[in-house]
Amino acid sequence: MRDPLFSPIVINSLQVKNRIYLPAMHLNMADKGQVTEQIKAFYARRAEGGAGLICAGFATIDEQSGSSLNIGAHADEFIPGLRELARSIQGGGAKSCIQLNHAGRYNFSFFMDGQQAVAPSALTSKLTGERPRALEVEEIKEIVRRFGQAASRVREAGFDAIEILAGTGYLISEFLSPLTNQREDEYGGSFENRMRFAREVLDTVREHIGPDFPLLVRMNGNDLMQEGMDSSELLTVARTLTDEGRVDAFNVNVGWHEGRVPQIVSCVPRGTFAYLARQIRETTNLPVIASHRINDPDLARELVGTGMCDMVAMGRALIADPDLSRKAREGKEQEILHCIGCAQGCFDNIFRLKPVECLCNPQAGHELETGITPGESPQDVLVIGGGPAGMSAALAARARGHRVQLWEGSDRLGGQLWLAAAPPGREEFATLARDLAHALERSDIRVSLEREASVQEILKSSPDTVILATGARPVTPKLPGVDQDHVFQAWDVLRKKVWPGRRVVVLGGGAVGVECALTLARRGTLGGDELKFLLENKVEDCDFLRQQCLRGTHQVVLVEMLDRVGQDIGKSTRWTMLQELRQLHVQVKTKTRALGIEQQAVRVDKEGEESRIPADSVVLALGSASFNPLQDELQSLGLNARVVGDAREVGQAIDAIHAGFALGRDI
Repeated sequence: MRDPLFSPIVINSLQVKNRIYLPAMHLNMADKGQVTEQIKAFYARRAEGGAGLICAGFATIDEQSGSSLNIGAHADEFIPGLRELARSIQGGGAKSCIQLNHAGRYNFSFFMDGQQAVAPSALTSKLTGERPRALEVEEIKEIVRRFGQAASRVREAGFDAIEILAGTGYLISEFLSPLTNQREDEYGGSFENRMRFAREVLDTVREHIGPDFPLLVRMNGNDLMQEGMDSSELLTVARTLTDEGRVDAFNVNVGWHEGRVPQIVSCVPRGTFAYLARQIRETTNLPVIASHRINDPDLARELVGTGMCDMVAMGRALIADPDLSRKAREGKEQEILHCIGCAQGCFDNIFRLKPVECLCNPQAGHELETGITPGESPQDVLVIGGGPAGMSAALAARARGHRVQLWEGSDRLGGQLWLAAAPPGREEFATLARDLAHALERSDIRVSLEREASVQEILKSSPDTVILATGARPVTPKLPGVDQDHVFQAWDVLRKKVWPGRRVVVLGGGAVGVECALTLARRGTLGGDELKFLLENKVEDCDFLRQQCLRGTHQVVLVEMLDRVGQDIGKSTRWTMLQELRQLHVQVKTKTRALGIEQQAVRVDKEGEESRIPADSVVLALGSASFNPLQDELQSLGLNARVVGDAREVGQAIDAIHAGFALGRDI
């Protein structure tokens, strides 16, 4: 039987070889709007990996619609670069698409030399913190014309399709939503008037590209905004555009950037929002693409095979593993390196105005400079430590042609990835641990588990190079009462080696402290399967069940000396975790310093005022320190011993994996 994921699909006049779609993503790789070699290499690599349709972008339609880091389509000078980009994608075997967009009130003034962003109405954006200028009618007409002109350039450049972004809180969706469109002229008020801008944009684009050129619309299935458009209203938008013959396919998005429902991070269950694609597909009978947290071919195949959608958008999944499509087609799915929804290298980099990278794949975004060529003189390389840095270094060194063995003191590979995976909603980090371990198994790297490394044992192995990836250990502070039986390290709580009492005080509000507080607060709450059963059988009303989802068996207090918690958590994830702390009723005490631990309380000081917090158990989450006991002695004996990961400097998993790769590749 034919695999539904690899059956062809036709969109207007375009035949696509499979159902895997790489959606447009911010890459921050353009240079003053010009397509760079970095952009071409990024997309070419994903095309070579087997994706069916690749959408680059977004691309700007005028100078207020984006930044210089976006691909430009608003002037003829960009056509040569666009042409090279289309050919790069097509040369890899994929069909090429480009997304056109205007950011509206989501654009920042510093991207426009201090100019105000424009929008339907002058309402402050929670994303930028800035107040846009309301567009005049003639300015709206000019933006419509600019969409058409940009579409002409895209077609002239040789792309196979165009996508218009009409969601996510950008300009078209700002006109659609009564939340951001408070105009009283022909572009505001009634549904018909709020639809006018979208209709005019699509009409002029169609005029410029012709009836046979594929035109996709990326629209929201639900804005996830209070007083915004919900799924039923947006379904009407999709039905209207379909009935009027303005669109050939829908790419179904969810949420605005300023929405307060998580959309892309690991706590969102895989494929959660696919139901929105199904609604639009069943209503319009047009090809529909489902998106968000689809990172595995089995899930993608099920969504297509069961009729939830016609294609699947796998953006970050293809950042993490550009060969995902090929591996799935060849039955090598066990070799896939999965996206884990951490957002550390993709979305967090966007906020830092850096090009996209990937925690899981250190070559993503660096395709031009991270190729691995065999070394001239193969060495015997010994890696001590099987955490993310050690595994990454071992794999890169083996790819260089070296003979590699790895020793790990515990009974499994992965190191602190397993700690990161312990909190509910963070389980994807365990997927990365398993993916890297499987990669080691497929290589001929000799892995020894439960093997403690000593200088004597290392010398017996006679390595040419030793990579010390021995990680870190949790810090125990010099605090009165810290040695009592009811005081635990957060690492032991996350590993379920200890079981705190009902009232728990967590000392330390960094990433580990927040994760530990959430883990404890979630214990005793309803999970997904239980909730589904109780809902289906109408055992309790929805409000009561929601309370049981958020009411655990522990009362948790999180104590932090600084003025806010989670400072070492990436921007894309931090707000979701802070929101979860509030939902789970975790008390957060900032600017608070622990003075001592008593039998049933923690004595603290806040701005000169001393108090006691009741506690049956106290959890220490006060950071970690590098653990590197072997380097000095090995180097004194003349061995080439190199240190990587937390053993060198405590950091995030993305730092460890990238540093390990760089070190292994450099040997």
